Amino acid sequence: MKHANDYVIRVVEDPGELPAADWDALVETSARPTPFMRHAYLAALHSSGSANASTGWRARFVTLWDRDDKTLQAACPLYVKSHSYGEYVFDWSWAQAYEQHGLAYYPKGVVAVPFTPVPGTRLLARSSEARQVLLQAVQDLATEWLLSSVHLLFPDDAEQDAAAQAGWLPRDGVQFHFHNRKADGAPYRDLDDVLQHMQQEKRKKVRQERRKVYAAGVRCECRVGTEIQAEDWAFFYRCYERTYIEHGNPPYLTPDFFAQVAAHAPEHWMMVIAQRGDSSVAASLIGLEPNSGVAYGRYWGCTEAIDCLHFEVCYYQPLSWCIAHGYQRFEGGAQGTHKMARGLLPTPTRSWHWIAHPSFREAVARFVLRESDGMAMHMDELERHTPMKTSS
Repeated sequence: MKHANDYVIRVVEDPGELPAADWDALVETSARPTPFMRHAYLAALHSSGSANASTGWRARFVTLWDRDDKTLQAACPLYVKSHSYGEYVFDWSWAQAYEQHGLAYYPKGVVAVPFTPVPGTRLLARSSEARQVLLQAVQDLATEWLLSSVHLLFPDDAEQDAAAQAGWLPRDGVQFHFHNRKADGAPYRDLDDVLQHMQQEKRKKVRQERRKVYAAGVRCECRVGTEIQAEDWAFFYRCYERTYIEHGNPPYLTPDFFAQVAAHAPEHWMMVIAQRGDSSVAASLIGLEPNSGVAYGRYWGCTEAIDCLHFEVCYYQPLSWCIAHGYQRFEGGAQGTHKMARGLLPTPTRSWHWIAHPSFREAVARFVLRESDGMAMHMDELERHTPMKTSS
């Protein structure tokens, strides 16, 4: 068994400087790999100007190297932040409480993938010992850098155990995921098979929504990997950008980011293109993890307002594709109880938080305990409103 003295800790400010093969080898052996933790994705976020110091995401990736054989044993994406945007675990009230007491909440640290509320491995490690040393290194560095806190967002189960062992505070949340299995464990045959297992009212609603899209003359095509052409990416970005602007915000991600991930990791993307006549009218982008058979709904946008088009492009087409290609799960992302009516069921999530200030740590502990009770009641309420048929 190795101990802390068996490792050398190095902090890297540019993920592009890390050896991609070594980093991705850790991802491949992790309990819950995602395309968003791969080197190409994280490096593109940084080099494209989407998530770097200029946008309030100062990279401080923490790495552990074996002192003897110099191999990479553990690593995580740590960002020092001057705001709380792009995290999807909201702590604005904590920042406000700090400010009211004359204390600085920023800078803070997050161990997360920027703009990506996807559960998965965050503390890449070859062993449980290396994982625990890595987490302690993060905490020690946060103390050295005078950070108010560190937030481990959407980690896997082993990382949650490590955080609990280190005394970090848990915070519960919920997302909506589709699992490609029936009550008897068999996979669905197709989307119509899913609908047959839904309550009649919900099944009728889905079919009505789909008919509205078809009646508008819209047809969809799913393109994967290198099937997605440069003009498809350009059209998608126009849709993505328009969605953000319509909500009064500039988009987080730059065109160069998408150009880089399209070039360096095409196998991890599927795009749904909606067309009416000869014109494209909407697009959604789905992340893929082929080895584990998981797909992730990420972004969408449209150039025309067509009734129910969002549901078709973001849910029904991806679900159909996942079932046809043997994928086990489709994760619809953060928030949105409307996803339940489309077959995505509530799934608990959890993040973990280290608070430097002892008094505020106690206050946050009370807050998350009350919040957890409320979330448990919310989950019970969601379960009572399941769209799926229940056995009598």
